[in-house]
Amino acid sequence: QVQVVESGGGLVQPGGSLRLSCAASGNIFHIVHMAWFRQAPGKDREFVARFLWSDVSVDYGDSVKGRFTISRDDAKSTVYLQMNDLKPEDTAVYYCNIRGSITRFESVDSWGQGTQVTVSS
Repeated sequence: QVQVVESGGGLVQPGGSLRLSCAASGNIFHIVHMAWFRQAPGKDREFVARFLWSDVSVDYGDSVKGRFTISRDDAKSTVYLQMNDLKPEDTAVYYCNIRGSITRFESVDSWGQGTQVTVSS
C-alpha cells in the first residue's frame, strides 16, 4: 500500500502565493512520477504539473506555466508545488498522484484525498 497525503491548501487573495506539499509513504520500490492535478466544481480534472523521478525533469499544464513550480525531496518521496500570482481561476481541489511500482512486478497509481485552494478577495 502506498499512501499519499497533501497539505498546504487554503484561502489566498488574487496575486498571492501558496505552497502545497505531497508526501508518499509505504512500500515504494520505484517512482515514475509524482504529479499534481486539480478539479474545479463542474469541471474535469486538469493536469497541473509533474516531476519525472528518474529523468529529474518537470512539465506543466499550459494554464500554470510561468507561475507554478514543482520540486521534490527525493529522500522523503515528497513533492512541492509553489504557486505564485494566483488567480481566481486557480480555485480548485488539488490532488497529488504517484505512479510507480511497489515491487518489480506490481505497479502503483495512487491519489491523495485532495487539498482545497481558494483564490478570492
